[in-house]
Amino acid sequence: MAENQNTEYKESWRTEYLDELCSFANTNGGSLFVGIDDKGNIIGVNNAKKLLEDIPNQVKSGLNILADVNIHSKDGKDYIEIAVKPSDYPVNYKGEYYVRSGSTKQKLSGPALTAFLTKKTGFRWEDVTVDNISVDDLDDESFKIFRREALRSGRMSKEELNISNEELLDKLHLTVDGKLKRSAILLFYHDPSIIQNGSLVQIGRFGKGADILYQDVFEGSMINTADKVVDLIFLKYLKAKITFEKEIRIETYPYAREAIREAVYNAIIHNCYMYGSPIQIRIEDKQMIISNCCILPDGWTIDMLTKSHQSIPYNPDMANVFYRAGYIEHWGRGIQKINDACQELGAEPPRFELIGYGLRVYFKALESALFDEEDLKRQNDALNDALNDALNDELKKQIALLIGNNPKITQKEIIDQLGISRATVQRKMEELKTADIIERIGSKKTGYWVVKINLENK
Repeated sequence: MAENQNTEYKESWRTEYLDELCSFANTNGGSLFVGIDDKGNIIGVNNAKKLLEDIPNQVKSGLNILADVNIHSKDGKDYIEIAVKPSDYPVNYKGEYYVRSGSTKQKLSGPALTAFLTKKTGFRWEDVTVDNISVDDLDDESFKIFRREALRSGRMSKEELNISNEELLDKLHLTVDGKLKRSAILLFYHDPSIIQNGSLVQIGRFGKGADILYQDVFEGSMINTADKVVDLIFLKYLKAKITFEKEIRIETYPYAREAIREAVYNAIIHNCYMYGSPIQIRIEDKQMIISNCCILPDGWTIDMLTKSHQSIPYNPDMANVFYRAGYIEHWGRGIQKINDACQELGAEPPRFELIGYGLRVYFKALESALFDEEDLKRQNDALNDALNDALNDELKKQIALLIGNNPKITQKEIIDQLGISRATVQRKMEELKTADIIERIGSKKTGYWVVKINLENK
């Protein structure tokens, strides 16, 4: 039999082979055979009885575990089997941690070691407390958003929410002995990267290959990000195909909004923030990819994840906050909800891929809802006609078109391009807002404009 996940062959015994037994103990257990070459041929050992006495003591002193050591014989040749069971706690050899991957031993370091220790001990990076940030330093807007959504969802009452921020965090299990957990910083601090670089969400619109056309970065609290990110995707990054049934206008997006919403929220609450890698939402012509770092529960595979399963969130405290806000459920139905939403739209269910600790969810666009050049021309013509009818003002039309082409355009850029005064631009834009033709989304610094093209009823 060839070497595999649970089997290793050695021609003779050396004390340094304790690292192989360490890797078995830290994975699924296994046996190291002494007196067998790499090809599985029994060559035997001359000192089997002495090894039978020495090896158990060496394993106990070197690894602090017990091993089952036995002598086997075949064709007159003795060989040793050292069997190790999987350990419930981390096992190290000379301060180093090893695991078994296929038929090889892997030494753990960096984030991989942290992830391993987290799995074995049940203590997560996000649960560690911080000393340099207090409740008073947290983002007031994030608390307002949470209270609003928790009350709207009905999962917390007005009385439960009408308490101080400090009491609320304690109720949400985000403090320990008066100190904030890292999860509290991720959820409610205006810049979570203060505890780990990369604690943010990126959205990018890509053309062919690696060409990025435009992007946005959400660097605020995860509550603030959750409140805005899905709206931004559908308002700025996606176009709805417009059709009419009689006089009823129908907008169809290439992706199911509820499916994208669920996938984005899952990425936020299940993300392993200790890796320092941002959650990324990559939008291409015909697919959207949502990726994050994650650690699946022990023994889980992608196949198990995509089927009906128990809810075991990686970040239970963050999951609880999102549940209270009505963003998610607690029944492990997230992927089923994604699939149901895609089916209702008529789109394919997403494909899940796990590479190392990187989880990617691939959404394929609904072909019938994609824009082609003719669709774009018709919509632009409709926009021009609607603007002409609704505005009857060439200057306002020019401003609206500039905004439509560049949602992040500034008043100064409009002034420079049209050669008019600031007062005129401000007045015309105010008229456009009053007429509900344009709308500002977000703050003055990080927000953007939206041109509402459904002007037929204005």
